[in-house]
Order: sequence, then structure tokens, then C-alpha cells
Amino acid sequence: MIHRKRTVADPPGTATPWKRTQALIVVVTTGVLLLFSISCSQDTPGKSSSSVQKPVSARVIPVESKQIRRNIESVGSLFAYEEVTVSSEVEGRVDDVLVDVGDRVARGQAMVKVSPVELQYALDQQRAALRQARARLGLSEDGPELKDVRDAAEVKKAAADLNEADQKFRRAKAMMDQGLLPQQNFDEVESKYKSARAAYDLAVQTVENIRHQVSQYRATVALAQKKLADAVIRAPFPGQIKVRSVTPGQYLKVQTPVMVIVNIDPLRVRLKVPEKMAAWLKANQEVTLSVEAYPDRTFSGKISRINPSVDEQTRSFEVEALIINREGLLKPGFFVKASIPSDRVESGLFVPYSALQYVYGLYKVYTVEGNLLKERDVKIGERSGDQVEIVEGISAVDRVALPAKGQVFKDRAPIEAVP
Repeated sequence: MIHRKRTVADPPGTATPWKRTQALIVVVTTGVLLLFSISCSQDTPGKSSSSVQKPVSARVIPVESKQIRRNIESVGSLFAYEEVTVSSEVEGRVDDVLVDVGDRVARGQAMVKVSPVELQYALDQQRAALRQARARLGLSEDGPELKDVRDAAEVKKAAADLNEADQKFRRAKAMMDQGLLPQQNFDEVESKYKSARAAYDLAVQTVENIRHQVSQYRATVALAQKKLADAVIRAPFPGQIKVRSVTPGQYLKVQTPVMVIVNIDPLRVRLKVPEKMAAWLKANQEVTLSVEAYPDRTFSGKISRINPSVDEQTRSFEVEALIINREGLLKPGFFVKASIPSDRVESGLFVPYSALQYVYGLYKVYTVEGNLLKERDVKIGERSGDQVEIVEGISAVDRVALPAKGQVFKDRAPIEAVP
């Protein structure tokens, strides 16, 4: 007996799972392609419209070539005309300090007083020694000086004794020659004469030594007087106090600094000038300065000194000028920018200063080529009014663009010229 396996057929119109999956994939793919085509059809017109740049409005100015008198531009620093550290010339305790930092002082004005007690005692001692030496010469304290040693009392007495001994010697010699005087008596007279001669010479030498002592004592008295005067420390020149290094009660040694004085009218300015401009400079040439402390003011002076040698490292040389500072506005140490006009006249290319742009440390201008802007890196020179010199980056046939209000330049941007 044979058994047959019964199969159940799918109902008509019913899809299998695999067929349903294939259908779903076809539908999704068709939708994605449709959406992509729609997106591309919407984006294409916008892209073509954005690629057309809108022209920027600008004034077009030709580069101007003109003659200019060259100025030497330099930087430097201000220095005091004179600066000195005043030190004590004597030892002693400080009694009083009369000035402080910033005070103005005149030449010879007292600044510090040192106790004069010991110095006065030293002066009195030297004066007493001088009076004693003068008294040994028979001179009063205020009397005239001894001009001839023979006028001294000691020498006069020795001269009188010598004269008496000389007369006795002459008489004894005459009697001796006549045989009227024994040899022994003559020898005694001769010995007294020689002794008187020696006493006279000694008296002259003694007086001469005393005269030298008087001169020495006079010098020591003058030195003691100077030290006493130096107990008052004075300003050596007019100026201002920069540093005060002493206080009352402090004990000073010789050469102890007490004050630093500066004279700031006039001031010295020292500038570095390139060697190629050496022929442009001469003494008494005008100099104009500006400082950051007073941006709206300029200060003037004249070149006083030109260094004869060039620094081999920087290829420049130093120039010094004196700047009048009666108002006391300028101070030593200020950084300055200086301009020195010269007699040299040259041609240069100039553009309006408003055409210049400063971007990331570089100066730029925009020139016009056809109807497009061209960005140029340039190097600038001197400024003349509302124009600036361009020393590198453009030529005399170029035209530069000045942006209208609210306009921003870009390289290769189209331009619309406006009056």
C-alpha cells in the first residue's frame, strides 16, 4: 500500500517573504533617488548665483610721484646734561638733611650738615701751633711775615756776639803779630771767635727752619678750615635731587655718597643713525622729538656732537643733541622718536594714507588691474601730510583703491569706481 505526501498549495495572490523584501528595497531606493534629484535641482540655481560676487565701491587714485626733502628718522633715549654723586669729604655724624628727592637746588646750596665739633677742635689746634711758631720768630699773630732771616731776634743776637768776637779776634791777632800777646791768650780769643761764628750760622739755620714750619702750619690751618667748611655739603651745580642716601644721625665716612644731583635743562638725546646717512648730518642741525608722555607736543633742539666712528655690528653711528627743557616736562630715560630734516631732495611714490592697511605686521594696498582688486604688500617711507611714501611694492603707473564707507576689500574682488 502506497501512501502519498500531501502538499498544501499557497493561496493564489499571496507573496512570499523574499518577494516582499525585494519590493521594499526597490521602494526605498526609488525614494532616495527622488529626494536627491529634488535637492540637486534646488541647490544648483543657488550655487550659480553665489559665484557671481557683488562689486565693491571704491575711489581709484593714481600713484603720485613727487619731490620730497628727506628726513632722518631715528629713536633714542634722553640723558641728563650733568649727573653727579655727591659724597662726604669729612667724617662725622649727620646733624641735618636739608633737601629731598625732587627738590631743586642752586649752585652752592647747602644740602647736608655734618657735626663740626671735632673739626673745629682740629682747627683750633693747628692755629695754636701756628701762633707758637710765629712767636719764636718774634712775630705777632696778625703782624707781617718775616722776609729776611737777619731780622729775627735770635739771629740779631748771634750777629752781635759774632761782631764782638770778630773785633776781639782782630785786636788779638794784631798784638800777636807784634809779639805783645802770648800764644795762649790768642788761642782763647780765636776759639771764642769761631764759636760765635758757629752760633750765628746755627741761629740762621734755626730761624730758616722755623720759617718753613710757619708755612707748614699755615697750610694745615687752611686744610682744617676747608674740612670745617666741608662739614656743610653743598650742591656743585644747579639741578634736582635724584637720589637721597643719608639720614640725620648717620655717621659718614669719607667718600660716603649722600645725594645724586641731575641737571635736566638742557637734556642730552642720543640717537642711532645709519651709516648711509652720514653725509646728511652736520653740527647745529635742527632736531624735533616726540615722546609718548606728551603725544600732542614736539620738542626741539640742535645736534651738538657726532660720533666719528661707526659701530661695526649695527652699521650705525651715534649722534647727540641738546634739547631745551625749561618747563621740566622731559625726564632722563624717556624713549624718544626723532626727526632730523636734511638738505637731500629725492623723488618718491606717494599714495593717500587711507589707502594703507596694516594686517598681521604687514602694510598692504590694493591696486586696480582691469576691474579687479590686487592685494600688494608694500614698505612705507616718510609721511607727508595725508600721504605716505611707498618705497617698495608698487610702481608709478599703478592705481590704488580707496574703499568707500562700509566697504571691505578682498583680493581679486570686482570693483565699481565711484567719484
